[in-house]
Amino acid sequence: MFKPTQPLLRRLRRLALTTKQVNGGYYKGTGSGSMGQHTKYGGFVIDWRKVRTYVVPQDLKDFKLTPFVTKNMEPLKGYYPGDRIGGMNGERYLNQWKAENGVD
Repeated sequence: MFKPTQPLLRRLRRLALTTKQVNGGYYKGTGSGSMGQHTKYGGFVIDWRKVRTYVVPQDLKDFKLTPFVTKNMEPLKGYYPGDRIGGMNGERYLNQWKAENGVD
């Protein structure tokens, strides 16, 4: 009865294929690729020849493109550079508790 016009048909053909439009042999995937193989015991062995590596250029100070994150980021909370014990130090916790609560 009613048929779409020819330009509309051409436009519909340019859309991406789905698995419902094609017979059984079409698998779209995610584009992630295989980086190893599964073992028969449930583990995974990485094949380092298949792992993607990205090389960053050396001098990026005068580079015109900028990253999506800011360069003026504040230090992370709970990160203690140069402290071998880290944030889970009991002595530091007690000193902070005494300073905040005023009880000795």
